[in-house]
Amino acid sequence: MFNLTKYQVVKAKCLEKSAQLVAVSKTRSVEELKELYSSGARAFGENRVQELLEKRKHLAQDIEWHLIGHLQSNKVKYIADFIHLIHSVDSIRLLVEIQKEAKKNDRVIAVLLQVHLAQEESKFGIKENELEDFMQNLLKLDLSHVQIQGMMTMASFTDDKEQIRSEFKKGKQLFTRIRTKYFAMDSAFNILSMGMSGDYEIALEEGSTMIRVGSLLFD
Repeated sequence: MFNLTKYQVVKAKCLEKSAQLVAVSKTRSVEELKELYSSGARAFGENRVQELLEKRKHLAQDIEWHLIGHLQSNKVKYIADFIHLIHSVDSIRLLVEIQKEAKKNDRVIAVLLQVHLAQEESKFGIKENELEDFMQNLLKLDLSHVQIQGMMTMASFTDDKEQIRSEFKKGKQLFTRIRTKYFAMDSAFNILSMGMSGDYEIALEEGSTMIRVGSLLFD
């Protein structure tokens, strides 16, 4: 069940830091999402393409849909005509596919580069020691229909707040480094998406400009 009070608390903390809240709607019912929408939420995040497509049929047209989970190249075509922001670009192959599908739909698709900082190997993302090679390969691509707007990362799933803070500090450092080196003349590269229900406050303190919060908004 949607909890308006919790939503308002998270929203207020975002406003304090000039950050955007993406309400993670995965596994939630259409009814719950309608309540969320009625409370003012317009940016919704989904992990899976199929679930996103199904919910989109039943919800308002002015919702900004964010794809925050791992995206397979063969699924890009299903969301290319409407997706607001893809948070999880972690391969050159995926970038090439997004460019192709965006061009077909005569639009520019906004994306974030997902960087892997957590201890868990199961999490997706470009590893820190592979980031420079990735950027060099990226520069060789035709990305006329893709706009890289920043980076996304996740902290380790742990109760150790200092480890989480350390990983978010690293995320901010990498974001700043990549922006300075490759996007100094591109004002669109300004999103650092990090922080979820369990750690969003630390993320905001460490410079996140966009948080992805779901379970905290519901009872």
